Amino acid sequence: MGNCCRSPAAVAREDVSTHFHHELSAGKNNLHRGGGGGTAGGHSKRLTVLSRGVRSAGGIEEKYVLDRELGRGEFGVTYLCMDRDTRELLACKTISKRKLRTAVDVEDVRREVAIMRHLPQSPSIVTLREAREDDGAVHLVMELCEGGELFDRIVARGHYTERAAAAVTRTIVEVVQLCHLHGVIHRDLKPENFLFANKKENSPLKAIDFGLSIFFKPGESFSEIVGSPYYMAPEVLKRNYGPEIDIWSAGVILYILLCGVPPFWAETEQGVAQAILRGLIDFKREPWPSVSENAKNLVRQMLEPDPKLRLTAKQVLGMVNLVNFLDLRGFFAPLLLFVHLKYCLADSAF
Repeated sequence: MGNCCRSPAAVAREDVSTHFHHELSAGKNNLHRGGGGGTAGGHSKRLTVLSRGVRSAGGIEEKYVLDRELGRGEFGVTYLCMDRDTRELLACKTISKRKLRTAVDVEDVRREVAIMRHLPQSPSIVTLREAREDDGAVHLVMELCEGGELFDRIVARGHYTERAAAAVTRTIVEVVQLCHLHGVIHRDLKPENFLFANKKENSPLKAIDFGLSIFFKPGESFSEIVGSPYYMAPEVLKRNYGPEIDIWSAGVILYILLCGVPPFWAETEQGVAQAILRGLIDFKREPWPSVSENAKNLVRQMLEPDPKLRLTAKQVLGMVNLVNFLDLRGFFAPLLLFVHLKYCLADSAF
């Protein structure tokens, strides 16, 4: 489900480990925070979300101690938790069954778990350790990311240098490429859905939320409007889209990284949608005059309104990897750009 892991608090491991030690010694746990108890009308007690082959045996409290809340979304809450045996600190995304009111809601949870299990392990994607289920909730136990959201670092910096933006963009588009190679459209790429593993400047960046993701087959199109308004591709608004929407969203993130504000903005969601459909990109405000033409061209090609002409993940990675947006202001830059684009456009496969 979308936005379930937003704004995780940075955790001091020594203090938390001491706290957990007291919890275990006292035989306590904070399961009531996870919505694992009784439910209204007894509806969720009759509801089984995950099949036996997907969920681990036993309730969440048998293996983990749940602690403080790290983030909250529409359908669930993410908690800090600890493995009772190994004392390893993890994150537990708890999805209350009381909020799964329709068959579509239940299917969304099943699909989220299926996608996280389907995608291969990657340093750029948070690892799902296991899924558990009790009468009140579904619990997804994942690795803990303590470095905060990409969104918060953008706000703190104002905007990124081209070199730093290239590094972040590379990670985001690597996630897109991995998803597309394995038949998955993410559908909700935004800075809030990327967490840093730790608080270091060079911390690994990881995608955390696949609640709106969906499986796809080549040539298949979708019509459901999902995602976050600022990051929606125009074809989503037109209700006819495929995996290319993820590149658009990554392009919006790149624009924000380079200047600190979104390319399509308005006071209302309707206004944002109209701006997206107009597709006018402002490269005049600061700091764009000092940004290289190669960086601007990459943004333009990622925010290409026609999905058939938009760059693929492979093409974007090729451009990002070529000396940070080809920011060579010397003699060879135009030649390298020409050769590289010729290569990329000749091979449009993911």
